[in-house]
Amino acid sequence: MLTTLKRIVQEVNQIPQLDKALYRLAHRVKGTLSVDSCSIYLADYEQQEFVLKATDGLHPDAVERVRIGFSEGLIGLVGQREEPLNIENAHRHPRFKHYPEVKEEKYNAFLGAPIIHQRKVLGVITMQQSEMRRFSEDEEAFLVTLAAQIALEITNAEIRGALNTGAAIDATPRQKNVRGIAGSPGLAVGVGFSSDTKIDLRTWVVKRSDRSQEEIQVYRKSVEITRGQVDALSQRLDDGIPDDVKSIFQLYHHLLDANSLGREVEAKIREGWDASSSLKMVVEDYAAKFQSMDDPYMQERAIDIVDLSNRILTNILIEGKGHTLTTRQAEQDSILVAEEVSATMLAEFPRQYLKGIISIRGSNNSHAAILARAMGVPAVMGCQNVSPGLLDGKEILLDGYSGEVIVSPERSIRSEFIQLIAEEGTLSERIDAEAEEPCETQDGCGIELYINAGLSAEIEINASSQGVGIGLYRTEIPFMLRERFPSEHEQVDLYRRILQSSPSQPITMRTLDVGGDKPLPYFPINEENPFLGWRGVRLTLDHPEIFLVQVRAMLRASIGLTNLQILLPMISSVNEVKEAKRLIEQAFYEINDEVKSTGEQLNKPKLGIMLEVPSVLYQLPQLAQQVDFFSVGSNDLTQYLLAVDRNNTRVASLYNCYHPAVLCALQDIVRQSDAHKIPVTVCGEIAGEPGGAILLMGMGYRRLSMNAYNLRKINWVIRNVSMAESRELLASTLTAHTHEQVYVHLNHYLERKGLGGLIRAGS
Repeated sequence: MLTTLKRIVQEVNQIPQLDKALYRLAHRVKGTLSVDSCSIYLADYEQQEFVLKATDGLHPDAVERVRIGFSEGLIGLVGQREEPLNIENAHRHPRFKHYPEVKEEKYNAFLGAPIIHQRKVLGVITMQQSEMRRFSEDEEAFLVTLAAQIALEITNAEIRGALNTGAAIDATPRQKNVRGIAGSPGLAVGVGFSSDTKIDLRTWVVKRSDRSQEEIQVYRKSVEITRGQVDALSQRLDDGIPDDVKSIFQLYHHLLDANSLGREVEAKIREGWDASSSLKMVVEDYAAKFQSMDDPYMQERAIDIVDLSNRILTNILIEGKGHTLTTRQAEQDSILVAEEVSATMLAEFPRQYLKGIISIRGSNNSHAAILARAMGVPAVMGCQNVSPGLLDGKEILLDGYSGEVIVSPERSIRSEFIQLIAEEGTLSERIDAEAEEPCETQDGCGIELYINAGLSAEIEINASSQGVGIGLYRTEIPFMLRERFPSEHEQVDLYRRILQSSPSQPITMRTLDVGGDKPLPYFPINEENPFLGWRGVRLTLDHPEIFLVQVRAMLRASIGLTNLQILLPMISSVNEVKEAKRLIEQAFYEINDEVKSTGEQLNKPKLGIMLEVPSVLYQLPQLAQQVDFFSVGSNDLTQYLLAVDRNNTRVASLYNCYHPAVLCALQDIVRQSDAHKIPVTVCGEIAGEPGGAILLMGMGYRRLSMNAYNLRKINWVIRNVSMAESRELLASTLTAHTHEQVYVHLNHYLERKGLGGLIRAGS
C-alpha cells in the first residue's frame, strides 16, 4: 500500500495545474481502493466555505458550484473536528446535508479526512460508496496518510498559481502573502533577485508561450547540441568501464530520439507551453515512472533522466535562446532570494542595493539570519512554499519583524507599508540623536555594551570605532569564507587588525565553533543530529593541531596589546575546560619564549567559557574556579533547554528565548555568577532586543553584547528606563506561563513608557 501511495503522490506532483492534479488524485484514489466516488474540497477562508474542487463519482457540474459552510454538513464536521469521519450510512447522520447538485443520493458509506498543513485545515478529501458499510482501518489509514502527503503540495500549488504570472498568457500579477520566520528585524521594499545560477529542471517554473513553432525549433536545436555532447562524453570511455555505466549513454540516446522524448515534448509545446516547461513536464513524468519501478537498477535511471534534462535545459537557455551563464548583478533596490543565503552571497552582493533577504531554508537563528542581523538587513527565513524562481523579478514587501512577505502588493498595501518605513525612519533619527550619550539608566546605573562580530574585518573595525569592545568575535566566519583552513600567518594578520581596532577595549575571540548549522565546506561533518554531535570545543580538542594554530595566532596578534580575551564554545564539562587551558598555556609559553629576545611584551589573556549547554548550569561553582569570565550564549541555551532544532522550520515556532524556562535559567546564571564574583556577559540575540535588554538588566546583567546594528537602539532604550522599573517588569514576566504572556507584559510596559515604536522591533 505504501508503494501505491507514493506512486499516486509522485504522479500528482508532476501535474502543474492544481485543478487537473486534484482530478487525477480523485481518479487514482477511486480506482486504487475500488470505491464509487472520491472528491476533494478546498477551504475558502474569506467566505468560510469548503469548495468542491475535483470529483470522480459525483456530478462533474457540481465542481466549483457546491460550497459548504465551515459549520455545515459532514464536510464541515470533518474540518471542525480535524480528524477522519467514518460513517456506515451518511444519510442518517444528524449533520448530513443534502446538496442536489452533487447527485450523491445513491451513496451511503462515507469516509472523510482533513487536509492539514501547519495546523491549518486546507480542505477535506472524501470517499463514498453505495454499499452500506464502514470503511476498513486500512482504507481509513490510507486516506489519512494521503491527505497528509498532499497538504504541502496543495499549499505550494496555490502559491505557484498566484505568483507564476506566466501560467496564463497576459496574466497580471496577483498579490500573494507568504509566511516565513522572522529572521532579522526591519522593513524593506525591493524587487526579488535570485542569485542561484545552477540550472536545474526540478526547480524550473513552468511558463506559457504562444510561439509554438519557434519553441519547437529551439528544442530541436538544443537536442542536437546535447546529442553531440553525449557523443563526446561516450567517446572518452574505454573498454574497461562497467556495462551499466555505458548503458547511461545508450539510455540518453534513446531518450534523445525524436520518436521518444522529443515527440512528447513537442506535443506539450503545441499545447501552449514553452520548450523548457514542456521538457520539465515530460522528463519528470519519465523520472516518476522509473522511480516507481521495483527494480533498484531502474530506479537509479531516474537520476540519469534528470541529468539529461538539465543538459538539454542548459542548451535551450544558452544555445537555443542566446542566454549566457554570466553572473547577474543587481542594479536596483533588491530583495536577495536564495535556497539558503550564505556569507559569500552577502559579501558579494552590492551593498547599496541590498534591502532585504529571503532564505527558503533556515530559521530565525540560522547562520544566514545571524549574518543578516549583523549587517542590519531585514530578513525572512523558512519560506518553504516558494522557490527563488517564483520571487525573482517580483516586487516584494518584506517584514522582518513578523516574517511576512507580500509579493506583487496591491497599491493601497504598498502605500501603507511605505508609511511604516517612514515612521521607522523617524524613530531611528531619535535614536541616532542620542547615540553618543553614555549608556546608563535614568537612575544612574551604567551598562556596558559590546558588539558581536565576525562577518568581515571591515565591519568589525567600523563598529568598534564607536568606542566599545567586542563581546563575541566569531572566528569561524573567516574560516567559512575560505576553501581551506587559513594559515597561522593569515589568522595573525586578521586578528591583529581586530585587536588594534579598539586597543583600549576588551576583544573577546571565540575559538573555532563549527558543526551544527555552521559546517566548513572543506571539513564536512555528516551527522544525523549535528547539534548534539561533534561541534565547538569537542571538535577542536579532538584536533589539537587546529586549536593550537588558532590560539598561537591569537597570542601572536596580541603582542604588545592587553585587550585579548579567549572564549571557549560548547563547554559541557569541567574536564573540557582543563584540557583547553592546558593547550592554551602550552601555546602561551611557546610564543612567550619567542618574544623574550625581542623585548616585546606578551600578556596572558583572560579565559572565558560559553554557557550554552544546560549541564554547565549545574557546575557553575566548579567552573568559576577555572575561568575568568562567563559568556551566555542564549541562542544555543534556548535551543537545548527547549529541545528545539532552531533550523528546523517545522518546530522553529517553538523556539523562543522569552520562554519562562529560559528566563528562569538566565536569572539563575547571573545570581550564581555574582555569588562567585565572576563577570558574566549575555551575547545571544536576546541582548540586542529592547524587551530582552530591559529584562536582563532587571536580572542583574551589566554587560550585554549584540550585533552592531542594534547597539544604538539598545543604548537609547537603556537611557529611557530605570533599574527599578526593569526589576518590576521582570517580576511580572516571571509569573507568566508562556512566552506570549511575556510579550504582553513587555509591550504594555513599552506603551506605558511612550516607547511603543519599539514594540515591533522588540518582539
